[in-house]
Amino acid sequence: MKLFITGISTDVGKTIASAIIVEALQADYWKPIQAGDLDNSDSHKIKSYISNDKTVIHKNRYKLNTPASPHLAAERDGITIDLKQIKEPKTNNHLVIEGAGGIFVPLNNNDCVIDLIQNDYKVIVVSRHYLGSINHTLLTIEALKNRKINIAGIIFSGDKNQSSESIILNKTGVKCIGRIEQESYFDQAVIREYADLFLENLLELQ
Repeated sequence: MKLFITGISTDVGKTIASAIIVEALQADYWKPIQAGDLDNSDSHKIKSYISNDKTVIHKNRYKLNTPASPHLAAERDGITIDLKQIKEPKTNNHLVIEGAGGIFVPLNNNDCVIDLIQNDYKVIVVSRHYLGSINHTLLTIEALKNRKINIAGIIFSGDKNQSSESIILNKTGVKCIGRIEQESYFDQAVIREYADLFLENLLELQ
């Protein structure tokens, strides 16, 4: 099973959600494009959050120095992101692929994050409540459906907002895999607790 983790915006909790899914399934992890924070990248964070010994963390295809939209970060590094050069790592394990920002974050003049999503991927959308988040969530799901991309479900992250979550689920018909509370910290023990909570719903996606 290949799960592509995207968010409705940046800083909504994709990496924490990815860590939980990786730990629950003891899956491999791959972030094709990392922009900025190279010494403490999302791959580094995943490694620190998980406690199983089966997961393989695959190398980024592009490691960009500037914490910015990938197209701009690549431009500042003097390169152009080429989708043909992004080859999925080979594994017999489940694979969790983490995107960058939202699905229409540009990678170059023509392609966006959504163009990384392959036909055999199932997408999990991470949504976080803020003013405008309903709109951003509905637009993200509508765009995925418009491209006939398989949406596995949604994870809500941060403070609970029952009204927002209910209307999103009712309007989209997308399955809720779980919610991640606004924890004071995340470590291996907390990630493991969520992994146990999410496992049954994740296994149903196979």
